[in-house]
Amino acid sequence: MGHLSILAGLTALASILAHQVAAQSCPGVTARFQPKMGSGYRYSVLATGLRQPRHIAVDSAGNLLVAEGGTQGVRRLVLQDQGNIVCVQSNTQIVSGSTNHGIALSADGKTLFTSNLAAVTAYSYDAATGQVGQGRQIVTGMAFQGTHPTRAIATSRWSPDTILVARGSASNIDVTTTQQSAARSVIKAFSISQGMQTAHNYASGGEILGWGLRNVVGMAEDPVYGGFWSVENQMDDIRINGRDIHNDNPAERLSYHGVLNDTANRYRGLNYGYPSCVPAWEPQSVGISGLLVGGLFKPDGVPDVAPGACATNYMTGRLHFHAHTAPLDVKFNWNSTAAYIAFHGSWNRNPADGYRVMRVGFANGQPVHAVTSKTAQVPVLENGNIAGCPGNCFRPVGLDFDQQGRLFVSSDSSGEIYVVYGA
Repeated sequence: MGHLSILAGLTALASILAHQVAAQSCPGVTARFQPKMGSGYRYSVLATGLRQPRHIAVDSAGNLLVAEGGTQGVRRLVLQDQGNIVCVQSNTQIVSGSTNHGIALSADGKTLFTSNLAAVTAYSYDAATGQVGQGRQIVTGMAFQGTHPTRAIATSRWSPDTILVARGSASNIDVTTTQQSAARSVIKAFSISQGMQTAHNYASGGEILGWGLRNVVGMAEDPVYGGFWSVENQMDDIRINGRDIHNDNPAERLSYHGVLNDTANRYRGLNYGYPSCVPAWEPQSVGISGLLVGGLFKPDGVPDVAPGACATNYMTGRLHFHAHTAPLDVKFNWNSTAAYIAFHGSWNRNPADGYRVMRVGFANGQPVHAVTSKTAQVPVLENGNIAGCPGNCFRPVGLDFDQQGRLFVSSDSSGEIYVVYGA
C-alpha cells in the first residue's frame, strides 16, 4: 500500500474516532440532535426529557441545578464521571414552581435564588445533600402584562451581598422606558441581606446598574477582573425612513457595566439608548453616513430625540452580534480568557440565524476585538442543520462551567443538557 493510501486510511480512521468521541452519550440518554463542534471541542449529551430547561447553575459540590420553564421549578442533577464524559447519577426536583427562567447561587453557595415573572425567591441550600429551605421572596412587584416574562438574575463574588435583576420591555417599542420610573428595560442591584428582612419592591427599590437595555436575558461577572456583563435582545421589525431593514438590524449586544464594588464605577447607571436608539449590525443598509457596527441610530416609530443624540448621549455595547440571534446567557471560563454566549436563535429573520454557542476572546478584562468587529465570534457548538430551525433543532439557553472546566449548555426546545469539553 502506498504512502498516500495509508495516509488517507489514517485520516478516515481519525475522522471516525473523532465522530465517535463527539457523539458520546450517557447510558439511557438518546440525543435528538447532533451538534456540529468548533475546532478543539467535543461534546456529550448529559440529559434529555427535561421540561424547557432555561438557566442553569453548578453548585459548590459540582451538582447541576436546572431552572425549568413554565414555573415548573428547579431540578438537581447529581453528576458522576464515566470515562471521559460526565453523566447523571440522580435527578430530583428540589423546588416546585417559583421559577420560569432565572437561577443563581450566593457567593458562598449556601443560598439558592430563583426568579419568575413576579418575584425573586431565596432558599437556604445545602449542596452536599440537596436540602432546600423555605422560600422567601426578596424582590417583588416585577409582574406586568407584556412580551418579555423572563427575569434574569445574577450574583457577585466581588460584591457578595448584591443580586442583579433584569426586567425587559413590555412590548417591542416600550415608549414608557424613556423614564427610569418605568423600571423596565433595566438592570437593578439589590441588597440580599436587606431583602431577606423586607422584600424590595422592584420599581421603587434597588439601584439602577444600567437602563435603556431592551431585554437583558443573561448576565455574568468576570471571575478574574470582576467586570459585570450583560447580553441583550434588541428590537424587532425596524424601519428607517419607511424602508424595512429588520433582517440585518439592529445588532444584539454584549454590554459592560463595570465592577460592582468599585465606588468609582463610571458605568453604573448609564443609559444604553432603547427605545429611541438602537445599535447597527449592517450600517450600509441603515443609510447613515459614517455609521459603524455598534453605532446607535434612531429607527422609525420610536420616541423622538434631538439630532445627533443617538451618537453622543447614550452608551453602546462593547461587542455586537448578528441581528435577531437572541443571546440568552453569557459565562466566562476560569481564567477569563473567553466569554461563552448562548444564542437562542431568530424567529423573524430569513434565513434563520443563531441556534449556537459562540466564544469571544478576552484579555485584561475586556474583549480582544474592537467594538466595530464582525469577526469576534468563534464557533463552539452549532446546529448541524440550521435549515430545520427553529422548529426542529436545539436552541441554547443557559450556560455554566464546573470546576473541571466543562461547559454545560441547556436547550429548552429539545429538553436537553449538553456538555462541552475543551472550553
